[in-house]
Amino acid sequence: MKFNWIYDHRTPRKLRSALKMYGVSSSLLKVAIYHGGKMQINGVDKWAVDTVNYLDKVTLILPPETANDNVDVSEAPIDIIYEDQDFLIMNKPAGVATVPAHNVPVADSLVNRVKGYYKRQNYENQVTHVATRLDRDTSGLVVFPKHRFAHAVLDEQLKKHLVKKNYLALIKGKVPAEHGYIDAPIQRDPNSFVKRMVGKEGKASVTEYWRQECNVQASLIKIRLHTGRTHQIRVHFASLGFPLIGDKMYGEESGLIARQALHCYWLSFYSPFKGKNITVSAPLPSDFKNAKDDLLSTKNY
Repeated sequence: MKFNWIYDHRTPRKLRSALKMYGVSSSLLKVAIYHGGKMQINGVDKWAVDTVNYLDKVTLILPPETANDNVDVSEAPIDIIYEDQDFLIMNKPAGVATVPAHNVPVADSLVNRVKGYYKRQNYENQVTHVATRLDRDTSGLVVFPKHRFAHAVLDEQLKKHLVKKNYLALIKGKVPAEHGYIDAPIQRDPNSFVKRMVGKEGKASVTEYWRQECNVQASLIKIRLHTGRTHQIRVHFASLGFPLIGDKMYGEESGLIARQALHCYWLSFYSPFKGKNITVSAPLPSDFKNAKDDLLSTKNY
């Protein structure tokens, strides 16, 4: 892939420094130098130490990314919410893992499905980069960068908490506050390989929420994560005595929904390739909506 910029700074710089100004990481420079890529000034191949001057066109060329033969292909369809040459955003159904699991008879995670889609589309880059993840039984938006540069850009935004994700959760009981923060560290449960728990030895974890609807049975909550710990929403609300409806791990089963009622419905991040924010949303799936309608048919604020 080829990426071009016009260098609009008066101060001359080495080519590697100019490229870093546009978000090119050291690892991407190594790909360009040692693994089949190129760097150019005004369309001419150059070295990293060559000088870039005002209004020069600088170019980064990255080689095609070959698919990993160890990742199986799934022909299952995917629900694409947004796609451009840099990012693919999907609406993940509940019950599908984001990444492949070991020792499963059929590899049918989102990664497997996206690999099948890339193959059918005959894209130049065939590596299935995944930047955001959801639990198997959580539905909603997941971002797949379509090349290594897009992955590096999004990883950097995730580290700086610049990727915004909103969730809707159906919580057992009436959450008293209309708006609040849950600031409680999360650690592994010593009695389980999978479960997490609130504990003083854990990592800092912050969840912000807004109550949307409620009655004595349940509350519909809008949630914004300020950290990204495993099971964060589920652990935080369960620790306060308000487990998610249908969450068998941190609460109890429900006859209304066969999984935790949690959906990532809104996501926003900045694309330097487009020079603008990409903002998308995904509607509530039917199982969540039906459970909400059943539990909150009588409002009680």
